Amino acid sequence: MKKIEAIIKPFKMDDVREALGEIGVTGMTVSEVKGFGRQKGHTELYRGAEYMVDFLPKVKLEIVVKKENVERCVATILETAQTGKIGDGKIFITDVERVIRIRTGEEDEEAI
Repeated sequence: MKKIEAIIKPFKMDDVREALGEIGVTGMTVSEVKGFGRQKGHTELYRGAEYMVDFLPKVKLEIVVKKENVERCVATILETAQTGKIGDGKIFITDVERVIRIRTGEEDEEAI
């Protein structure tokens, strides 16, 4: 099993969720996060004063899938979340050793 973590722009979340649902992803965890990469934030004007916004709002999507479904999920996220502009985000893929569904005690692939 693999865990896919995608950091994307907030306005792309609904499109990504819908596209993943169409390819059979049945569950995910979504968090509102803040961060920056190469864009290093930006300046904004508020009541005549300029200030630096270091951390930009992002959405973190976490999905655990069977190893054979990883590439399809990644391709779907890339196609759906990409705007071609700086700050589109990142995708991280890591190994998952064990999953347990608390309600039933099911483990691993049966639990996802």
